[in-house]
Amino acid sequence: MESQAAPPPARVLLLEPFYGGSHKQLLDLLSAHLDSCVAFTAPAKKWHWKARTSALDFSQRVTPNPTYRVLFCSSVLNLCELAALRPDLARLKKVVYFHENQLVYPVRKEQDRDFQYGYNQIVSCLVADAVVFNSAFNMDSFLSSVPSFLNKIPDRCPPDDVVRVIRPKCRVLHFPLRLGDVGRLLPKYSVTPAAHADDATGAAATQPDAKPLHIVWPHRWEHDKDPELFFSTMLKLKEEGLDFLVSVLGEAFTDVPEVFARCRPLLDSHVLHWGYLESRELYLSVLCQADVVLSTAQHEFFGVAVLEAVHCGCYPLCPKALVYPEIFPAEYLYATPQQLLKRLRSFCGQPSRVRTHAVKVDTSRFSWDVLKGDFQSLLSP
Repeated sequence: MESQAAPPPARVLLLEPFYGGSHKQLLDLLSAHLDSCVAFTAPAKKWHWKARTSALDFSQRVTPNPTYRVLFCSSVLNLCELAALRPDLARLKKVVYFHENQLVYPVRKEQDRDFQYGYNQIVSCLVADAVVFNSAFNMDSFLSSVPSFLNKIPDRCPPDDVVRVIRPKCRVLHFPLRLGDVGRLLPKYSVTPAAHADDATGAAATQPDAKPLHIVWPHRWEHDKDPELFFSTMLKLKEEGLDFLVSVLGEAFTDVPEVFARCRPLLDSHVLHWGYLESRELYLSVLCQADVVLSTAQHEFFGVAVLEAVHCGCYPLCPKALVYPEIFPAEYLYATPQQLLKRLRSFCGQPSRVRTHAVKVDTSRFSWDVLKGDFQSLLSP
């Protein structure tokens, strides 16, 4: 019997305290496609406790391994605490990835902001060898906020000195999307953009205008995604007697804003899908059948859900703020709720305007195929 070759030694240690959503997507991609990785995770529950205590958790669970050369973690983990608790891990090349940053994460009242979460991220950057952000907006908002954030400390250290230490370590590496071929899921329309431009109201537009406009909102069911604006806009469309359908997707966690339960029966005749779809195939199918993907976010550092929907053929409507101007041309951005309502009102009256439109965003540049080499280089010793 031939002896099987021993597996290669684990050289990259992946740590994720909040293994859900985009955090899970990234860790799964790294684990599946990069050699010599080993991952330790914790469930995506009780984020605040994970931010406070995951360093102790991982210090006890991660077994010592002399072959480790690189440690990769998200900014939920207090890397500084872990390095102190585990000197063997402190000696590795330490990479921290920012899906978000707590210095500008929206809170309802500034006095409600818990200083500890942002402070954890700052000291993690100080001990890290590489600090990676999923967008320039994320990086710039973090670095520019460090001085004012640290100025809250009585008898503080000079905050500019902290920024000078962190800034040279920072870079942007976009979140890698899993962009498969969704052509089989897309609806077939006979109208071309050129035909639509020549005669938007003629026979050529009849088929794309036959069904109601389908609006998808694929975000987490939390206040920072501003579901209040989304639902108030949908109810105004309904009050005007416009024909449309909505799919309200995304994950729901412990504290779901009451606006979801209150508005579900009010929009009942317009609801096509409601709630998180466990099946990725079904999720992509819904995105492919939708016409417009809408963001009402008050906080967005990258926007995985919107880009996935655009890849599936949706026309994006996003705030003219946060990360969105970095990714989307101005024609897909709105500055006020009134502008948003006006755009949707127009699309409801003529769905062919979005169904025959080729979105001017190359989603492939955010794909794993394109970004894989950058992540391989980042995680090399």
